[in-house]
Amino acid sequence: MLRLAGTGLGLAALGAGAWGCGPAEDPAAVATPSAPETAPGGGTGGDAFTTPPPGTAPKPLWQRPTAKGSLGADALAVAGDVVLVSGDPLVGRDLATGAERWRREEVAVPGAKMLVRGGTLYLASAQYDGDVVGLDPATGRETWRSRLGKRFSQPRTIAADERRVYVLAGILEKDLSVRRNVIAAIDASTGKVAWQELRDAGTEEYGITAEAVGRHLVYTDFRENVTVRDTATGRQLWTKKIGRSNSGRLAFHDGLVIVADAGRLRAFALADGTEKWSLASEEFTRFHGIGVLDGVLYAADSGHVLRAVEPGKGTELWRTGALLDVAYPGQFAKVGGTLYAATELDDKGGVLAFDARDGKLRWRYNDGSGALDRWYVVAAGGRLAALHGERVTVLPAV
Repeated sequence: MLRLAGTGLGLAALGAGAWGCGPAEDPAAVATPSAPETAPGGGTGGDAFTTPPPGTAPKPLWQRPTAKGSLGADALAVAGDVVLVSGDPLVGRDLATGAERWRREEVAVPGAKMLVRGGTLYLASAQYDGDVVGLDPATGRETWRSRLGKRFSQPRTIAADERRVYVLAGILEKDLSVRRNVIAAIDASTGKVAWQELRDAGTEEYGITAEAVGRHLVYTDFRENVTVRDTATGRQLWTKKIGRSNSGRLAFHDGLVIVADAGRLRAFALADGTEKWSLASEEFTRFHGIGVLDGVLYAADSGHVLRAVEPGKGTELWRTGALLDVAYPGQFAKVGGTLYAATELDDKGGVLAFDARDGKLRWRYNDGSGALDRWYVVAAGGRLAALHGERVTVLPAV
């Protein structure tokens, strides 16, 4: 994760953009950390890890319990050398050792995304409805705060870039009901609202998957739409109906947004919504997890087939056979020549490692907990942070 001059901007914004909010609280002081609870066979320092024999998964470097309700692909993030998992309390852990760096009580709303941009973790405030706060991921200290105003209810951060934080909020009616919602952009340097746009009637506040890419804010929702807005003005540039709701991550490549639309991968031009290519899966199967990593689109389907695709043209580079011995992937990460995948809920699931050249399965890691929860994985240098149920695990990326 890039660590830019976001902290300095946040400190300036705390003075300029905090309106009628309560005092900022410091994170709980953490005592000198005890020795990390490293699993047998693990290590605590450096990234020179031994590659295990073929078919053998590496042993964890460390594991820790997490707060309940840590769900979703954005519930896990790594900022610099700190692992963040959504929940209450919100805890920052040392990537190398698992030692607790800091903790904050009642700072994150349930299901909060760990949205880190420009060195700042942006969250909807759990204490003051209408507030959005920014924390330094390294220390947990509040460095930034903004308030949308009393007219809006329960703002949720959905995306961010170096200039703005994008939120979705309900419009509070006189009878305190919420029937409509808005998308708004908050200036990261001042904390003030840059623009706000009313969404169409019938759109929902939940189920939004969003990403800010250049001058485009792209999102899908439970109403089975993909929509693009101008990040500078909020103006809607285009919207397309897709065949299913897309709650997974969007993929981007060279001016294209790529979505998994049931049994097809579809690529649209960010500029005007023109469909550039489409790739079908086998009959009766659906695409699930997708991601563009190092210029290659990886896509998994419900038939347990993994594909590598040229994202500019939609042509297949390779595909595996049906990997019926493991659950199908839902999310991807890549380190060097190895593709890592976190699987859907399944007792055959876990973190999978593939040779990125041909898709050969190298190993599968499972924590043995028996929890039928989805897995999530994030690459961080020579390590992988994985979230499963109520446990976070760090593995060597070998």
